[in-house]
Amino acid sequence: MNKTHFNHISVLKQEAIDFLKIKPEGIYVDATLGQCGHTIEIANLLQQGFLYSFDQDVEACTNAKKILPPHLPIEIIHSNFSHLKTQLAQRNVFQLDGILFDLGLSSCQIDNPQRGFSYLHNTPLDMRMNVNQTITAQYILNNYSFAQLKNIFKVYGEVKNAALVASEIIKQRPLCTSYDLVAITDRFCNRQKGHSAKKIFQALRIEVNQELESLKQALEQSLDLLKPNAMIVVISFHSLEDRIVKHFFKKNSTFVLPKKMPITIMPQTPLSIITKKAFLPSEEEMQNNSRSISAKLRVAVKNG
Repeated sequence: MNKTHFNHISVLKQEAIDFLKIKPEGIYVDATLGQCGHTIEIANLLQQGFLYSFDQDVEACTNAKKILPPHLPIEIIHSNFSHLKTQLAQRNVFQLDGILFDLGLSSCQIDNPQRGFSYLHNTPLDMRMNVNQTITAQYILNNYSFAQLKNIFKVYGEVKNAALVASEIIKQRPLCTSYDLVAITDRFCNRQKGHSAKKIFQALRIEVNQELESLKQALEQSLDLLKPNAMIVVISFHSLEDRIVKHFFKKNSTFVLPKKMPITIMPQTPLSIITKKAFLPSEEEMQNNSRSISAKLRVAVKNG
């Protein structure tokens, strides 16, 4: 098969591909299509195999269809990865040789001011990855209660002054643009670790898109879909995602015996962890691609 190349810089790309151990005849899922970086690399290694690439962002799917050559063994699926099993079952796919999750925002989402993900541009507070859904960041800021806002900022953003920020948002309603929100975060949020709005925007984005709940659902479904010896590779970009992945891997690779229960043979666990500690980008990659700085890669294999 002729190889296709793409200029987008994917984080930990080669490491992720190596850990997947691609079989030319295998069936794989790239759960986060984005700008096609990992999708292209996986597809280039397939011969009789096939790749299903998911993305809930219609813009990402549309752009990918323009970019990807027709000869590649790929189907693009416009769907949140929390619907993995349903979408694959509709295509009579019930087992996979590997799955890759590259979590977080894609560059095209961050770089497009109209999407409302960035606090560097004065744009409407949108933040929807799936533009067909109704809930936006603006709706949350102008309609959620004090308790709801405080909880979102505290849990999803780990914001120390969550109560103060939530209270000020309610006082300043309605908030319409990113700069309306930044004016509040500049007063109440710590600037020591980057922009004052960074954690607030992260928390809102997670709530708008239900990112953590979707990740939990997708991981559970992947466990049912993976064949014995198939790999699950996850790249996360903040501690909340990484915590979920780490807990999921640990839960499914550990067997807890009831106290005083006699047993001579330990049952096999669903997974075995390959990366005992999270795999991090090299110094060179972090220098060349600033988005990679917070990345962590974890890998597990399905036991048979």
